[in-house]
Amino acid sequence: MAQVKFNGTGRRKDAVARVYIYPGEGIITINGKSISEYFCRKVLEMVVQQPLELTGTNGRFDIMVRAHGGGISGQAGATRLGIARALILADHNLRPILKKAGYLTRDPRMKERKKYGLKKARRAPQFSKR
Repeated sequence: MAQVKFNGTGRRKDAVARVYIYPGEGIITINGKSISEYFCRKVLEMVVQQPLELTGTNGRFDIMVRAHGGGISGQAGATRLGIARALILADHNLRPILKKAGYLTRDPRMKERKKYGLKKARRAPQFSKR
C-alpha cells in the first residue's frame, strides 16, 4: 500500500525548502540530519515547530525537508511556511488557524540588487572635494 504523503514549498529571502509530511511519530529530518543537529539554535527549532504546536499535530506527522540557498535563519522561515502549506493539504480545517497566526503569509523581503555606479545596493563611493 502506498504511503500518503503531502508536500509544501516554502521560500524566504534566497532560501527554498521542500517539505514532505506523512503520518508517523513526529520525527523532523532536514537534509538528512535531525532538527537539533541542523539548526544549532533553539530559537530556529521553535520557529520550524510553530505550525505543528499551534495545530496540535506534534506527534502525528514525520517531516522530511530539503532546504537549500540563503542562510540558516532564512531556511528556518522557509521550512515553517512549507510545513504550514503541507498541513493544509493534510487537513483543510487547519487553514483558518494557520492563516490567523500568519504562518501562510510569504515574507516578501528580499535582498536589494546592486546598482551601477555604487559599491553595493545603496553604498556610494566615498566623496572627496579635491
